[in-house]
Amino acid sequence: MKKTFVFTVVSLLILAGCTSTKPVKTIENLKAGIKGETTASAKYAAFAEKAKAEGHDTIAKLFEAASKSEGIHAANHRKVLEGLGEKMEDFKPSFEVKTTKENLEAAIDGETYETKTMYPQFMTEAKTEKVEKADKSFRWAFDTEKKHLDFYKKALTALETKTEKTLPFEYAVCPVCGNTYDAATVAEKCAFCGTPKEKFIRV
Repeated sequence: MKKTFVFTVVSLLILAGCTSTKPVKTIENLKAGIKGETTASAKYAAFAEKAKAEGHDTIAKLFEAASKSEGIHAANHRKVLEGLGEKMEDFKPSFEVKTTKENLEAAIDGETYETKTMYPQFMTEAKTEKVEKADKSFRWAFDTEKKHLDFYKKALTALETKTEKTLPFEYAVCPVCGNTYDAATVAEKCAFCGTPKEKFIRV
């Protein structure tokens, strides 16, 4: 009787293990997000150097702040991925550096894709697969990318109208979620995750 009971329990545990499924789409999306955000971080850092070389110091500051932010998004996605028992494959970021105007246009295209297509899809699939931590990480990135998009559009307009002095001279980046502020109008705490402004990274 005891042996039969033990066998039944073991069988049920094995069956439960077989029927449990990993969130396949969310895992794929986390990996895509890590690759995209890591590439964006490296790309924006390179764009910042190009902007400095061309004498666009305020735009360089924006790229530097965005680079910090994208690195935080990548780290958040990676943490969630590893929490699911998965690892990110090694890869080398690939991108092209052109003029500052072209780099801003490329950044606008990238942020538009992330806010209009990529992250909305990722969030929907994370909700469907009930991966709350992934949904939160994607949401933080999505909300921040919308701000980056607005910053980039204003920077491009300022570059084209030769009014770059109207752009922020310093930015503040939340170290937890990547939220990015004009340092002159920073909130008391992050609007996305509640982190106090004293902990923000100044760029």
